[in-house]
Amino acid sequence: MTVDAEALPAAPPRPFRVLRRRRETHDTWTIELEPMDGEPLVCEPGQFTMLYAFGIGEVPISVAGDDGGRLVHTVRAVGAVSEAICGSRRGTTLGVRGPFGNAWPVVEAAGRDVVIVAGGIGLAPLRGALRHVVAHRSDYGRVALLYGSRTPGDLLYRRELQQLDRIALDVTVDSAGGGWRGKVGVVPKLVGSALFDPAKSTALVCGPEIMIHYTVQALLARGLPAEQIHVSMERNMRCGLGHCGHCQLGPTLICLDGPVYRWSEVEPLLAVREL
Repeated sequence: MTVDAEALPAAPPRPFRVLRRRRETHDTWTIELEPMDGEPLVCEPGQFTMLYAFGIGEVPISVAGDDGGRLVHTVRAVGAVSEAICGSRRGTTLGVRGPFGNAWPVVEAAGRDVVIVAGGIGLAPLRGALRHVVAHRSDYGRVALLYGSRTPGDLLYRRELQQLDRIALDVTVDSAGGGWRGKVGVVPKLVGSALFDPAKSTALVCGPEIMIHYTVQALLARGLPAEQIHVSMERNMRCGLGHCGHCQLGPTLICLDGPVYRWSEVEPLLAVREL
């Protein structure tokens, strides 16, 4: 795919100031930002922004919340840009473009049971949906959060998870030392014992693609229709505008058509090897 750089629409990043930085794990931080122009960035749960470290570059980061006008991102340091973002101190200026993409169907799911399944840092893109469901708890049936990470030290939002009310929380880790008193195993195995009615449930799933695959198979085995299983796809997004083509998945561009897809839409594409 050839792109004429001069044809790309101008989309300069808006300056945001770092208000707070909280360490989640050894390589992951949650950063709260405020707009320096005073205009809040309104985001829907599941959308992402292009987060810019001036002089270094930008990366796509899922929005973990817009708490009280503050833009919240949870970022894992895996490269030069994300390391610079994670290292940003209070008062540092970062650039923000967006928001981009579509959202989790939290409004559509009203009146239904909700099953939220997260693997690793996949909880961050689901945080906004979880907070919406908690804030409007009476609008939903039973709500289950199934969360897995590699080790206990890799769990995100520990304090928030402890404070969840009227939510069935089930946590597992792939491996742990002697101090761990919780479950050990992969997160798809939690689906079998989760309390929900497959005939009137909506599932939201985010994590590594292999985790998504096996989680969806477990949900389908419980009788949940593919149309009611929604997944967030993580591919190599570069522009957020659908111009560069790096995030192409079959006939779709994830930055425009996703990142949230119904499983019935995305499953045929993922079945094609190396697509």
